[in-house]
Amino acid sequence: MAKVSIIMVCLGNICRSPLAEGILQTKLNSEIATVTSAGTGNWHIGEHPDKRAIKIAKKHAIDISNKKAKQFQINDFDTFDYIYVMDKTNYQDIIALARNQQDKDKVHLLLNQIYPNQQKEVPDPYYGGENGFKKVYDLLDAACETITSKIQLNQQQND
Repeated sequence: MAKVSIIMVCLGNICRSPLAEGILQTKLNSEIATVTSAGTGNWHIGEHPDKRAIKIAKKHAIDISNKKAKQFQINDFDTFDYIYVMDKTNYQDIIALARNQQDKDKVHLLLNQIYPNQQKEVPDPYYGGENGFKKVYDLLDAACETITSKIQLNQQQND
């Protein structure tokens, strides 16, 4: 069975998406899936994640401190099987880059994993305090747990 490739996308790739990347990487065996993250914007390219994101990840034994922000590129549609976005604006920005229906079909709101068809958004904790990062971590962790279960089930069915 081929490896599943996943990219997590938020606005700047310094809060939500690197946190989601780190969480999912700890849940999925690297032989089963590759996971990375990107932002729709270019403001933070090359920067490490927000200190508060690093801190909440570290609290859960996840190290995202060496990750560096990058911007989503059109060729990412060719590289990734699943593109999980954090909010509706990210969704619209990525869909606007899609070249065809196949590209669009790869894009999903992340929280639809735990709240099917409810179009809920992962709130951007950037302008809030540390409590916002805890709330975001909990949402991301739950969604990543669901993704992990689905991928593992799919792997078992195809073995």
